[in-house]
Amino acid sequence: MLTELSATELLAQLEAGRLKAVDVTQAYLDRIARHDGAVRAFLRVDVEAALAQAAEIDARRAKGKPVGRLAGLPVAVKDLLCQRGELTTCGSRMLEHFRPPYDATAVARLRAADAVLIGRTNLDEFAMGGSNENSAFGPVHNPWDLARTPGGSSGGAAAAVAAGMTPLSIGSDTGGSIRAPAALCGVTGLKPTYGRVSRYGLVAFASSLDQIGPLARTVEDVALLLEVIAGHDPLDATSVDRPVPRYTDSVARPLEGLRLGVVREHVGEGLDPEIAAAMEEALDVYRSLGATVREVSLPHGKYAVATYYLIAPSEASSNLARYDGAHYGYRTDVARMTAQLEAERKALTKSGDAAALESLDTALVRMYRRSRAESLGPEVKRRIMLGTYALSAGYYDAYYLKALKVRRLIRQDVDRALESVDLLVGPVTPSPAFRLGEKVNDPLAMYLFDLYTITANLAGIPAISIPCGFSSGGLPIGLQLQAPPFEEERLLRGACMFQSATAWHTRQPELG
Repeated sequence: MLTELSATELLAQLEAGRLKAVDVTQAYLDRIARHDGAVRAFLRVDVEAALAQAAEIDARRAKGKPVGRLAGLPVAVKDLLCQRGELTTCGSRMLEHFRPPYDATAVARLRAADAVLIGRTNLDEFAMGGSNENSAFGPVHNPWDLARTPGGSSGGAAAAVAAGMTPLSIGSDTGGSIRAPAALCGVTGLKPTYGRVSRYGLVAFASSLDQIGPLARTVEDVALLLEVIAGHDPLDATSVDRPVPRYTDSVARPLEGLRLGVVREHVGEGLDPEIAAAMEEALDVYRSLGATVREVSLPHGKYAVATYYLIAPSEASSNLARYDGAHYGYRTDVARMTAQLEAERKALTKSGDAAALESLDTALVRMYRRSRAESLGPEVKRRIMLGTYALSAGYYDAYYLKALKVRRLIRQDVDRALESVDLLVGPVTPSPAFRLGEKVNDPLAMYLFDLYTITANLAGIPAISIPCGFSSGGLPIGLQLQAPPFEEERLLRGACMFQSATAWHTRQPELG
């Protein structure tokens, strides 16, 4: 069955002429049609456009013309990256009808590599959430148990891969939004070093934390996709001008004398016993491959959640200020609003309430307020309010500035720990996938679900989630590896060592 093959296997058959891009694309489109009604990983799938792309690639191959690195491979794109002429909603009513006039750099590189852009995946609104329940268009369901979350915010990207509806997908990770869904859905997901992949055309949530990255079934497939989207981009001032290694050439080469550091603070209270047991078994696998394991400490890690939830909402407050209903995006019914305002004005004038009349909004201010109130979801509003408060006069130094200082200490802890080991190792999430609705009324519990992933974003280092087991209830468990900045090659090789000795990543959910 085509959809059971890895992207690397598919590409080899496409290049050898044993498969056609149209047949591969059609196989995934058929699977989407069959299963996405239950999973709801995709917001949009353009069948005709995908098949037309695939046919054009086949025609070039048949004529012996050059084709790109991913020629004929379907790739799903998180609906947070601009795609020219395509709806880019960010999972929000605010941008429900927004069609960007340009491609994000990552999307442009996929096009240049002749990837077949098969569809746009669902996400938490503006990437704010850890369960994919905050999407304005409904939640994504975990393919392993449709009553459970796939994780967020790249839940659609991870669920689409897990359900065999695409071999490759692109997500974004601000505090674990690639790695947590990868862990909960039993796939592989990598957050690159900040600056390794251009953020141009990624609709911003928290600009100093956001990073685009790949999801796939295997480490080899992740390496292939990263190779295509990574690299310097003059359109992104935070993009780092460093050569991109040929990750696929080295990914299968084991690391000799690998030194793993288990983060002490990540294996204590609050970690599900089944995840702790799976991690211990994974460490035994590494030991059997010649790795040594020691304990390391990130003493300021206990402040990571508080630090993250000051920095990220502050940056979100600033970034989302552009959605005001005036320039683009959702706008309230201005005629109705103006009529109501005029009626209020007349009533107050008649009553002689001068103070109330004086405090009445102008039409412009009311339009801003209503447009945002009507189109943004509760979690986005919550984070905007948190961030606006932290940035307000008299509180900036006490909250945001202090959080930046603690962030520096966290980065120093990570740098120090990685001086004595090659990779940090630990859990991805505190528990396997929880039920949809279980934490929806408990924001703090939801925020604490990011406990093990946000350090990599605060420190700007690369991190990967790989499948390492299953719970007694049949739910996937992920293992997290973290590396020094721009050491994605080391990270991929270390992760591939584990996958070469285990078969957790080959398991697929039964969707009927």
